[in-house]
Amino acid sequence: MKKVTKMERRKARNRYALKTKANGRLRLSVHRSEKNIYAQIIDDVKGVTLVAASSLDKEVSAKGSTVAGAAAVGKLVAERAVKAGIKEVVFDRGGYMFHGRIKAVAEAAREAGLAF
Repeated sequence: MKKVTKMERRKARNRYALKTKANGRLRLSVHRSEKNIYAQIIDDVKGVTLVAASSLDKEVSAKGSTVAGAAAVGKLVAERAVKAGIKEVVFDRGGYMFHGRIKAVAEAAREAGLAF
C-alpha cells in the first residue's frame, strides 16, 4: 500500500470541498515548485485545461518562484482568462497554505478581473 503524505491529504480535502461548493465553476489550480510557479484554469467536467500561465512564460516580467513572480503569473492567467471569456472560478490552492506566493497569485488574479 502507498503511504499517503500530509500534503496529499490536505490536497484531497481541499479538492473535495471545492467540488461540493463549486456549482459547475471552473477551477484555478496553482502549483508551486522551488524554482517556478504554475497556474491553470481547468474545466473538471470536460477534463480540459482552458488557460495556463507559469513563471517560465516570456510575458512574465519577474522570473522565478518569488512573490513578485507569483503575482505576475496570477495577473497573466487572469488576463488570459478574461480574454477567453472566463470571469468566475474557484481557487484551488492544492495542499499549500494560503500565504506567500499562493496568496500573491490569488490577489493578482482578483485585481486583474477574476472573481472567486
